[in-house]
Amino acid sequence: MGLHHVDGYVLLLQGENILPFLDGLSSNRVDGPCTTVFTDRAAKIIDACDILVLGANVAIVGYGDAKDRLIHHLLDHLLGQKIQIRDISSLNKIYIGDGEEVYPENATIHKGWFGTVCILGTSTAYEATWTEEDWREHRVKNVIPFAGHEVTSRHHPFACGLAPLVHSSKGCYIGQEVLTRMKSRGKFGHRLVVGENPVTGATTVGKTHSLSIERIQ
Repeated sequence: MGLHHVDGYVLLLQGENILPFLDGLSSNRVDGPCTTVFTDRAAKIIDACDILVLGANVAIVGYGDAKDRLIHHLLDHLLGQKIQIRDISSLNKIYIGDGEEVYPENATIHKGWFGTVCILGTSTAYEATWTEEDWREHRVKNVIPFAGHEVTSRHHPFACGLAPLVHSSKGCYIGQEVLTRMKSRGKFGHRLVVGENPVTGATTVGKTHSLSIERIQ
């Protein structure tokens, strides 16, 4: 049971037809709260994000240093739609855990693919119950890739363990043609694996086992 503070950002989208707009850009089906991947035309990852529905608004919670890349990606495809994007990262703190924590009453909770996301205003006093080592061991044990480790702009979703976030029957989106071709041919180039230490080229190092992205022969 635990919750770890992670580096990340929160974008608030306001306007009309927000979910259909995001659905047209991301690998997973976005018709409500979910976790999805935004990719470029070469199917390389821009970021893997959690999508939260907050009344008439939508929040995108992303991780690591991909905020600027994602904002530019979204703005490039607005195409005159009535959607505003606000960066509210400085007003919030982001935590991720296993979903068994007792959360503050004013927390916004989202059960995402990486774990249970907890968003708190910066004015809320809260101490994380998981250290970086705890979060790392949890990820290694459950083979969970994460931003800055396995999830980077060097890889496509299939190469770093994000295949569950690529919807099998979803319509057109940016990067879809490349990913569909990879899947139909069964040629992914790389894959995420867990191995007993020492692991060459480890992306996340645990006490006894580590994650790595290995080339598929």
